[in-house]
Amino acid sequence: MTFFPDGKTFVQIGSFSIAWYAICIITGAFIAYKLGQYNFKKIGYNKEILSDYFFGLMITGVLGARLWYVIFMWNELYAENPLEIIMFRHGGLAIQGGIFVGLIFSWWYFKKHKIDFMVAADAIMPGVLIAQALGRWGNFFNQEAYGGMVSLDFLKSLHLPNFIIEGMHINGYYYHPTFLYESIANIVGFLLIYFVIRKIQTKQGEQFFSYFIWYGIFRFFIEGLRTDSLYVMGLRTAQLVSIVFVIVGIAGYIYCKKYGKPAIKA
Repeated sequence: MTFFPDGKTFVQIGSFSIAWYAICIITGAFIAYKLGQYNFKKIGYNKEILSDYFFGLMITGVLGARLWYVIFMWNELYAENPLEIIMFRHGGLAIQGGIFVGLIFSWWYFKKHKIDFMVAADAIMPGVLIAQALGRWGNFFNQEAYGGMVSLDFLKSLHLPNFIIEGMHINGYYYHPTFLYESIANIVGFLLIYFVIRKIQTKQGEQFFSYFIWYGIFRFFIEGLRTDSLYVMGLRTAQLVSIVFVIVGIAGYIYCKKYGKPAIKA
């Protein structure tokens, strides 16, 4: 057993290895799960309801994120090598695809358990930002999801730790640490929604739709810095989806304020 045999691997056991990418995603998901359990308990539901949900969401979310990436990168990466589709440790997850599929699974799961979707969404969605924040560190270890070229002086001006600066030195050039920008934005968004929006919330769904407003806005701008964006008809897919997120978030928030049910405070 060898720990940290290279920059991408957490542990190597013979021919079997566990990547940092997987560790970051699983850790983030687990923290979101425990926060969701805490919130469910506070609003009077059995927290164990989330046990089966957690595993189902992990599977469907990862598959949705992978499917989204494969669809938009089919010609570039997978058409001539379809077996690469199952090589998750090589990276290639598009979080917005995971969100879409995860929402479908969530709606089905909570309908099955006769729990109001908006109540569950308010309890769970802020924690998703924590999961996404940690997941972006998986991109760092895989040296992906970075932005355009910058100078060493620029990175030093951000007062970054040396290991991040070194991690952004790829093929002889330095790049924008967009993974870090998004990770920080996710954490700030969580703090705002969980400690501000949740405290002043009056109707169900306000936290849920606040997530889409916040995530859509910052993802739109950060995506513009990236060099590995997925495209459709010459436009960045993530930016188009981000615009949809913001529109849906604002419309949903206004609707909740006017017609939503009173919030169940956690």
